[in-house]
Amino acid sequence: MSKLQCISPIDGSLYVERDLASASEIKAALAKAERAQQAWKHTPLAERVAIGRQAIAAFAAREEQLAEELCWMMGRPIRYAAGEIRGFVERASHMADIAESALADIRLPDKPGFTRFIRREPLGVALVIAPWNYPYLTAVNAVMPALLAGNAVLLKHSAQTPLCAERMVAAFAEAGLPDGVFQYLHLSHADTEQLIQAPAIQHVSFTGSVAGGAMVERAAAGRFISVGLELGGKDPAYVRADADLAHAVATTIDGAFFNSGQSCCGIERIYVHESLFEAFVEQAVALVKHYKLGRSDDPETTLGPLVRAEAADFVRRQINEAVAQGAVAHIDPARFALDRPGSAYLAPQVLTGVYHGMRVMTEESFGPVVGIQKVKDDEEALALMNDSPFGLTAAIFSNDEAAALALAERVEAGTVFLNRCDYLDPALAWTGVKNSGRGCSLSSLGYEHLTRAKSFHFKTQL
Repeated sequence: MSKLQCISPIDGSLYVERDLASASEIKAALAKAERAQQAWKHTPLAERVAIGRQAIAAFAAREEQLAEELCWMMGRPIRYAAGEIRGFVERASHMADIAESALADIRLPDKPGFTRFIRREPLGVALVIAPWNYPYLTAVNAVMPALLAGNAVLLKHSAQTPLCAERMVAAFAEAGLPDGVFQYLHLSHADTEQLIQAPAIQHVSFTGSVAGGAMVERAAAGRFISVGLELGGKDPAYVRADADLAHAVATTIDGAFFNSGQSCCGIERIYVHESLFEAFVEQAVALVKHYKLGRSDDPETTLGPLVRAEAADFVRRQINEAVAQGAVAHIDPARFALDRPGSAYLAPQVLTGVYHGMRVMTEESFGPVVGIQKVKDDEEALALMNDSPFGLTAAIFSNDEAAALALAERVEAGTVFLNRCDYLDPALAWTGVKNSGRGCSLSSLGYEHLTRAKSFHFKTQL
């Protein structure tokens, strides 16, 4: 039987090993999910929500353990790892809070002699495919509302974070979720593709690369099932002339380098009005120099390794190409002793003299590097912000809310922030445009993608 191996980016050691599911195990899980969903969808919503809340509590009670496992599996510094557990609780709790209103029947105006309403029915069995970079946060976006809506869920996590799937399923089992309603499978890419084609699967939620999203669409083609795709981005920030400079620097730099830049909605390019450009760069560089690159299990570390050495070398090549094309690198990698070619440990980098002919300004980096480009006005900034195949989030920094709103309405992105970045408010729809994907999770709209509308038209007077 084939094995799944999680190699820790901290020291290259084997951290977790699991057997991949066999064909018979996959078939059994599907059959079990279908049977369980038939009863689960008829379970009163209040009971489903109560079980969900108990699962949240069971999950939160293991915060310290879960944070340490995250640290070792994907390399987030231990000082920050527990934040993802708390984020999971926030999102799951919000989706539980709004379930009754979001799933309520839609009542139409009275029409004499008729009863008319629209009901939201669960789709059936949902497959959630989650990535390693925010393994709990990305998974909960779909898992919690799918379950509360009455679906059964199969969770396939990244090979880098297999324990996350196991821990989530265990929390719901502890809460009393009926057996079979929520299961995990450790799968190969080929088996994942075949699973999408299984007749029992009625929804796929995928978070990952554009290539991975294309695979999901190919596998689901002709099945007429709903597919939600969150495929990353090259998210921009624009610092207007009237911005609070210190706040803009602190916020965008954190947005660019948190999680070592391994965030689909992290800031990857910054456009700064020419009147603030020099001061912005000076303060940004000074701030980045204070990062401590080190082992993720060291409480003093503020910048951990990338998930794999290959990922770090990819970013190194982007940086080196940009410098060869005329960019200026402001951080000497020698300041960060662990940085060396072929290592997952990569020094942060700030680049100026950049333009959109460079890969580092157009191609997703997913690492600790950011390019800062000078602009003369809103129109130039807007053109550059929209000059991307991605459109997940964008951030504007300004003290003029009306001007920012007028600009935000023209930005091609699923979410536009003012004076913040890199955050998901679970009350808002999480969605993207262009190569950042399609579909929607979180908010009341997220439930729409995990249910189907069924109309009831009763003639009550003959």
